[in-house]
Amino acid sequence: MLNLVIAETVNTTLGNLIAVTASFVILMALLKKFAWGAVQDILKKREDKIANDLDSAEQSRKKAAELEKERETQLASSRSDAADIIKNAKESGELIRQNIIKDTKEEVSRLKDRAQTEIKDERDNALTSVKDDVATLSLQIAEKILSKELSQDAHQDLINEYMTKLGNTKHEA
Repeated sequence: MLNLVIAETVNTTLGNLIAVTASFVILMALLKKFAWGAVQDILKKREDKIANDLDSAEQSRKKAAELEKERETQLASSRSDAADIIKNAKESGELIRQNIIKDTKEEVSRLKDRAQTEIKDERDNALTSVKDDVATLSLQIAEKILSKELSQDAHQDLINEYMTKLGNTKHEA
């Protein structure tokens, strides 16, 4: 009986092994026929998507690098433009400053010339006025001297009186 149990066990195990192997081969054939194409399509689509994503990422990186270079170029250009604007403003400011100084010097020269002319005119007017006053006083003194005989003291008093009049006349004018 022991032999019978062992023989049956060996036959059952061998039968099971054959049945499992046959089932596995059939299952593999069915999977290959019906599911393998779909699985390969899914894997191919996934592979293509990953490749496209990598290409897109590479293109985005290149575009970002180009944009960065363009931005740096524009920034350098902007700095250059700003430096030119500052340089032009300084030159313009210096030119305006020089023009203001030149105009001021010309105005000061004109005012000085005009003041000198006015001073000369006033001096000439004052001299003319003094000459007229002296002439008038001299005539008045001569009239009084001729009209009366004066002593030395009277003569001195007369001169002092006219000199005082002359001083008062100048203060009033």
